Amino acid sequence: MTKDSPHVVVIGAGIGGLSAAALLAKSGYRVTVLEAQTYPGGCASTFYHQGYRFDSGATLAGGFQPGGPHQIIGNQLGIEWPVRPTEVAWQVHLPGQTVTLTSDYGDLLHQFPHTRAFWEQQATIADIAWQLSARGLPWPPTGPAELLQLAKVGLAGFPRDLNVLPYTWRSVQGWLKQHKLDSDPVFKRFVDAQLLISAQTTSEDANALYGATALDLARQGVQHVEGGIGRLAETLVKAIRALGGEVHYRHRVKQIVVEQGRATGVLAFRGRHDNTGTLIPADFIVANMTPWSLEEVLGEASPWRLQRETAQRAAGWGAFVLHLGIAAAALPQAIPDHHQIITALEGPLGEGRSIFVSMSPEWDSSRAPAGKRAATITTHTRVQPWWDLLATDEAAYHAHKSAYAEQILTAIDQAVPGFRESVDLCLPGSPVTYAFYTDRHQGMVGGFPQISLFKARGPRTGIPNLRLVGDSIFPGQSTAGVTIGAMRVARDVERALSRRRERPSGRQLLTEIPSS
Repeated sequence: MTKDSPHVVVIGAGIGGLSAAALLAKSGYRVTVLEAQTYPGGCASTFYHQGYRFDSGATLAGGFQPGGPHQIIGNQLGIEWPVRPTEVAWQVHLPGQTVTLTSDYGDLLHQFPHTRAFWEQQATIADIAWQLSARGLPWPPTGPAELLQLAKVGLAGFPRDLNVLPYTWRSVQGWLKQHKLDSDPVFKRFVDAQLLISAQTTSEDANALYGATALDLARQGVQHVEGGIGRLAETLVKAIRALGGEVHYRHRVKQIVVEQGRATGVLAFRGRHDNTGTLIPADFIVANMTPWSLEEVLGEASPWRLQRETAQRAAGWGAFVLHLGIAAAALPQAIPDHHQIITALEGPLGEGRSIFVSMSPEWDSSRAPAGKRAATITTHTRVQPWWDLLATDEAAYHAHKSAYAEQILTAIDQAVPGFRESVDLCLPGSPVTYAFYTDRHQGMVGGFPQISLFKARGPRTGIPNLRLVGDSIFPGQSTAGVTIGAMRVARDVERALSRRRERPSGRQLLTEIPSS
């Protein structure tokens, strides 16, 4: 890059923002990433507390298989991910039944032998979907260039890719019905629980094509990230800086400056108590945030389509989280590191009825003091009730957090005897906690439910040189999902900048930001 290279400002150091920033820096653009926190990763970060390295939210790492998004971007950037494969992806604890998920589906097919044809079809569809993403499928297409790219991607896989077309409009529920599995309450509950963590919705609403990929994590393989999930973000930060880009922490963007319909820069504040801010000019801006947060920083310059979207779009899920320090000796021997606990076969999932447990592996001594393990426990929860309770009765809010934590620990202890006894540190968090530490609107996490491919959100914002990235754009949730979105955004930004090489009139790019 040179001092005359177009300047791209990336707001937020989540995996999506960092991946896009690294690719753009690799292509020769001047890149500056601004992160409000003191560490990178957003909802896939790792933080320190009392000798523990706790994963903030995301704990499972997939997408490293050949042709997977992390493998692709790693090859492009010349980086080696600090990951190790794990034989058992996770155990699913259903009432009266435990299913161990591995890449060969061995125990799954042993316990549900009548579902073999479904899983064979799922694998075929998922393989096609992974290949489409590896070839750069731009979905939903947002202009002539992406329509042309979409056609090229489709032709490259013709006629095999036609096999997925019937699943483009179908729900997973309809797919289960095709295999006469919709009337099996245990298997349907199992599938619903997997979809909730990977598609943010259940079989009645989840799109079948997306669902086939969402159900594919165990088959493709789960990786442990040495040092915690945040090491993925740290690896990307090192790559950006090695390529000449800049990453600055404790820089909170409170305004995107828009002049004559184009974004010309951002106003960033150093820490929570800075009242002056720094204006950082930009030729292009990539925002790793939700549409609601984007509207907030745009203010009166927010396009009417974005305003309409935020007014009409239903709130996504939040998460209730427990960060636990646990005594390793109190746990059962050879216990898997990841568990999903379903407390009942009926009723809506979430709100403590479906719980995900992730413990740091015993071999990773960097995650906890000697003899201890770090654990992150999450369950889906609706965001608004937490805010309403906090606003009306703060004491009741804290009491509800404590009761919620106790309910979850009791459910885990029933599935994993001795777990409750092993806990010697417990840090509970609600969507309010997530909002404080991640700046996500109302603490929503995981992106939007993947219901219809034809209603999927793309990265465009209504401002020609401003794009969204992260789990708000298709394909959404997971580090693999946001990386696919980031690759698509980086290509889109490059196309736009190649058409507009001149810098904003009368502005000189900031070359230095106070170090952090």
